[in-house]
Amino acid sequence: MEATGKPFLMHIGDLFWRNQVRAVMLTGLIERGRVHKGDSVEIVGFGGTALVAVEEIEASRRYVDEASAGMNVGLLIRGTAAGAVERGQVLAAPGSISGHTRFAADITLLSEEHGATEVRTGERLHFHFGTAVVAGDVTLTGGLDVLHPLHRGDVTIMLERPVPLEEGQSFALRHRGRAAGSGHVMHILN
Repeated sequence: MEATGKPFLMHIGDLFWRNQVRAVMLTGLIERGRVHKGDSVEIVGFGGTALVAVEEIEASRRYVDEASAGMNVGLLIRGTAAGAVERGQVLAAPGSISGHTRFAADITLLSEEHGATEVRTGERLHFHFGTAVVAGDVTLTGGLDVLHPLHRGDVTIMLERPVPLEEGQSFALRHRGRAAGSGHVMHILN
């Protein structure tokens, strides 16, 4: 399940239950790596993990034996209860990524004209990681009281649900219902 040294990772964009075969088709863009029919993959995020086998791979309306980074695919899996998998989780090589709720980040706010407003410690923002959207509280670090539009700052973020995270991963953020900026995970804190 590796290509170019990076383990397989796909953000789950949508899912379709197939009652006639008691399975679920998980769709999304393969971010990195490669997956083969029959491979074991791990569902990670939102507080749960499950190891499942890829029974079929559908790409461009046909079944294939393998898929790699950059391909939009559907992966058919069995053995997952309804509600155990949802949009925003990831499929990954077993043990290659885990869910976290607390991390240090470097964020940059947009201009006021593009929707950003001041951000203060304790404010609740919405963070977008791949297909996951999770609310969280921000704490400004380095002696900052307020982060102004068009400025950059180091923060600590506490999410309400565990999300698959890696150092260097980028994310977007929304504040008061509007696009506010972007950031990068610097360190995982839990």
